[in-house]
Amino acid sequence: MWQLEDKMKRIFPLILVIFFGCSAPSKKSIDIPNFNSSKAFTYLVKQCEFGPRNPGSSGHLEFSNYLEDFLNQLEGNIIIQEFIYTEPITDMERNGKNFIIQFNEEAEYRLLLGAHWDTRSLSDQDEVVENQSLPVLGANDGASGTSVLMELSTIISEKNPDIGIDIVFFDAEDGGFAGQPETFALGSKYFAENLPIAKPNFAIIVDMVGDKNLTIPIERISYNIAPKKVKEIWNLAEELSLPAFKKTIAQEIYDDHVPLWEIAEIPAIDIIDFQYPNMFYNHWHTQSDTPENCSSQSLGQVGNLLVNYIYGSVHK
Repeated sequence: MWQLEDKMKRIFPLILVIFFGCSAPSKKSIDIPNFNSSKAFTYLVKQCEFGPRNPGSSGHLEFSNYLEDFLNQLEGNIIIQEFIYTEPITDMERNGKNFIIQFNEEAEYRLLLGAHWDTRSLSDQDEVVENQSLPVLGANDGASGTSVLMELSTIISEKNPDIGIDIVFFDAEDGGFAGQPETFALGSKYFAENLPIAKPNFAIIVDMVGDKNLTIPIERISYNIAPKKVKEIWNLAEELSLPAFKKTIAQEIYDDHVPLWEIAEIPAIDIIDFQYPNMFYNHWHTQSDTPENCSSQSLGQVGNLLVNYIYGSVHK
């Protein structure tokens, strides 16, 4: 993903406080499944054991095989969307794979949950010049969102909610040029241009949600696309006492939600903590994006929110 403001604005973003009121989403009288944050963290670590998963690498191929095997063990309809593209930062032709697993296919209302599973080929934000040509391990930027969706997939496989769920693991998200947002999110762009499923009613992207110092404000494009959904979800986070979620609007981030909206007209929002770990230090697109800088508790906050939203909210 790429932020759409200059670096000074990334460090000191314009923050707008949004007042949501006190009402929370209506709930159904059903049991909410438990989101196992420890298990989700093991998925994060497992991804990193394959090494960087940048397109064209052995880690990319090996984790692709692992993820396919993982999904095949679940009770869902699996679609593998293969495509060929040129990775902007390397100018190399690559083979991409989007993995889709569908649950409760007959449901009229469908929610898409998405994350990217690839990692970046260059650590171009690293302060050490010698590191800048190395691929990123991507514990947070890649593995964290994927790990949340892997755990959600197992939960939904065992207990279908009332709504339809399409979980998409996007490839080719993180190979763009700094400052050129349209060169990012190529896997979701391909997905949006060639929808392999019925058009979902709404989409939530999760990205960079493993930071030990997790802080999730409202991404500005998300609020512009779906303000009512944003208010509903952040109100739910407040009701669940999830401190990472802040009712403020921060900078614009060009992530996988943007092609979903601009190309396929799927209302989509991004749950993301772009300041990793904070406004003074940066692990993003560096060699410091490792499991040691991530936390199961952070994954648990996002997973808990999504489980409650999926099983406890009235969707319309």
